[in-house]
Amino acid sequence: MELFQPEYFSQTGGGITCLLCERKCFLKEGAAGFCGVNRNKGGELDCMAYGRPAAINIDPVEKKPLNRFLQGTKTYSVGTLGCNFSCEWCQNHHISRKKYSEPLNVDTVPAANIAEGAVESGCMSVSYTYNEPTVFYPYAKDIGMLAKENGLKNIFVTNAYQSENIAADMLSWVDALNADLKCFDRETHKKYTGGELDKVLRNLKIFADSSIHVEITTLIIPGVNDKADELENIASFISTELGKEVPWHVSAFHPAYKMTDMPATSKAKVYEAVDIGLKKGLKFVYPGNVW
Repeated sequence: MELFQPEYFSQTGGGITCLLCERKCFLKEGAAGFCGVNRNKGGELDCMAYGRPAAINIDPVEKKPLNRFLQGTKTYSVGTLGCNFSCEWCQNHHISRKKYSEPLNVDTVPAANIAEGAVESGCMSVSYTYNEPTVFYPYAKDIGMLAKENGLKNIFVTNAYQSENIAADMLSWVDALNADLKCFDRETHKKYTGGELDKVLRNLKIFADSSIHVEITTLIIPGVNDKADELENIASFISTELGKEVPWHVSAFHPAYKMTDMPATSKAKVYEAVDIGLKKGLKFVYPGNVW
């Protein structure tokens, strides 16, 4: 475990405020935030995920998904426990909804070992993925800086709910990202994720206006975000606010976690979204999770 510098938190009367994501959890001594990863330890922000990954794999970069960045290469993928969203359809809930306060069998892996593993395995990049990397940002950034020293690229797979100062800090070391744009209705977004849509849109604009390569993913969920006007709004936002060359991945939902009673997304609906994206001027629209 490691303690981190003040830019990751602020001193507040009777505790600290975590500044990693837009939840900005107020933490009294010993308390952890919504993510279950970051806590107040002696008036400092203690990232309990630091050096304690829950998953390490070598993946095709297309699995992130990134279809127009380092195509055909492998990426060294790392994730921890915890998330700052509460999505009921989460495919990785077995790690994203677990907390470090629970009994765990997790090996300690220093940041340098992750970077070394990526180099030794012949990967061209390190990906921070599987759960929301913002919650283990101090660990991710330390890995990322070492990765850059070794000529590797850094990839963030994210819900884009960073605090504004963390989003700005990412511009100094993140090379590419895939961000989930889960829906375009503010009430729906708040209901299913617990996060404010406008903060996500703000960060997406920050990333798109930078040198970071950006791709967007929308998981199409029946009865949640699958109406044509919703998909049109998402495609229009990407096209007009982020850029027509920003790829949009539209993926099919399959029952999982708390939504096992929901139907899977039809192949026809996924290809309807592809058509919508192309009609809105997007140059690259990719169907996912359909065969």
